[in-house]
Amino acid sequence: MIDFVHNRRTYFILAGVLVALSVAAMLVSYVTYGQLVRIGIDFKGGSLFSVHFTAPVTEDVIREAFAEEGYTSTIVQQLGDPADNTWQVRTSFATTDQINAVLERLEEITGAVDRNSSVVDTVEATVGAEVARSAAQAAGAAALVVLTFIWFSFRKVPHPLHYGVASVVAMLINVIVAMGFYALMGLLQGWEADALFLTAILTVIGFSVQDIIVVFDRIRENIPRHRGEPFSLIVNRSIMETLHRSLATQLNAMFVMIAILLFGGATLKPFIAVMLVGMLSETFTSMFVAVHIVGLWEERRKSRPARA
Repeated sequence: MIDFVHNRRTYFILAGVLVALSVAAMLVSYVTYGQLVRIGIDFKGGSLFSVHFTAPVTEDVIREAFAEEGYTSTIVQQLGDPADNTWQVRTSFATTDQINAVLERLEEITGAVDRNSSVVDTVEATVGAEVARSAAQAAGAAALVVLTFIWFSFRKVPHPLHYGVASVVAMLINVIVAMGFYALMGLLQGWEADALFLTAILTVIGFSVQDIIVVFDRIRENIPRHRGEPFSLIVNRSIMETLHRSLATQLNAMFVMIAILLFGGATLKPFIAVMLVGMLSETFTSMFVAVHIVGLWEERRKSRPARA
């Protein structure tokens, strides 16, 4: 039997390093952009132009057209394959008249704008702020629900609150790692947080609970079966009994995500990449962080009477 408990200090150090690197990436993003992760128009408001051209155009030409209409601080990115001739431009908030003026100016300069295939999305700043508040509330509510659910589900186990707290700690590690990865990609690739990013983070929270409950449930079953054994041995046994099932489930999902990353569209890649990183982190924390927090807590609790 592999002794996972013996190496728990290494697991805690690795988790701490991942969190430290993620926090560092978010701090660099904050210093650079004033935000822990680059915020898109879904949260801060603005206009997003997805313009399809019938002929190749350059980024400089697009910037020139927007600058002539008063939009100097624009983010211009090419979408998909260069042969698609599709560009995405993020600007401050634009009215309907301003949007039409920009598209007309682009048409005058390039003569290749496909109006039927071009899309413009606009979000007001007040709406974006409301979305950001709702996102924070949703994450907080999820943490509270996880804590309550696990505490209630494991109420017949000694100190069920320990299981809930360990689950929330592991969940927070996964969220921090996912956000740190997105902050890093924001610095390197210009990724901006949008509604899909929020969906990915909430999905990571859900995955975080799923695997942890499997291991905790096996611990609950093994406590009466192996009464008298040290709690660390019960934890180790439970990890071994659930390891194959957890890895098989997670790897199936990861293979699908990797396939989407390799062959999917450009707009889906940030969403899938965050979920993949979150799932990798969740697989690690469920097996090597959450259960060992409970084990360490239980060992210290039992050692107090002996010391006394």
